[in-house]
Amino acid sequence: MSVYYTIENIENILYKDKASKFIGFAYSVKDENEIKHYLQQLRNVHPKATHHCYAYRLGLDKNTYRMNDDGEPNGTAGKPILGQIDSIGVTNCLVVIVRYFGGTKLGVSGLIAAYKESSKLVLSETKIIEQRILNYYKLQSAYENLNIVYRIIQQSGAHLVEQHIDTTSSFVVTIAPEQTIKLEQIATEAQLKCTFIETK
Repeated sequence: MSVYYTIENIENILYKDKASKFIGFAYSVKDENEIKHYLQQLRNVHPKATHHCYAYRLGLDKNTYRMNDDGEPNGTAGKPILGQIDSIGVTNCLVVIVRYFGGTKLGVSGLIAAYKESSKLVLSETKIIEQRILNYYKLQSAYENLNIVYRIIQQSGAHLVEQHIDTTSSFVVTIAPEQTIKLEQIATEAQLKCTFIETK
């Protein structure tokens, strides 16, 4: 079975260093819109924080990522945060460290250590979750062929997630990647339109 690993959401994990407070947040995210939502939410909750530093990694291939130092010296915040995400082998993961400056400068090495430890702490407090990788398909048929569609879904091992019944009906199904050939073959034999949507 094809799987990937992500995390459960966790918030408000506190780490302190020389009177500076580092508050950690970790979220399971599917796309950059979700990331923007969480970042704006944290800026609203912590408007007086000195920095909102973060990093994320997205995608089943783990090729989409970003690091943001949010005003801290270059490479002192986002990079160590991303390093901790990668150290536990997860994807679709956002970690945000909100810093309240305590009056004492930590220096470059001190900042790297603080952001590393605070992100390590928040990730150690969350739970790693195994998620199945699924292909999404759209099936279309005439109304009189509904029973054929339901039979195809059952025989192929797909799962129905959405349906729209009308003169021309449409169905969205999920199926494990290793079973997609079976779904496509059965649909073709039944002369039903079967269109790949996405993998996630």
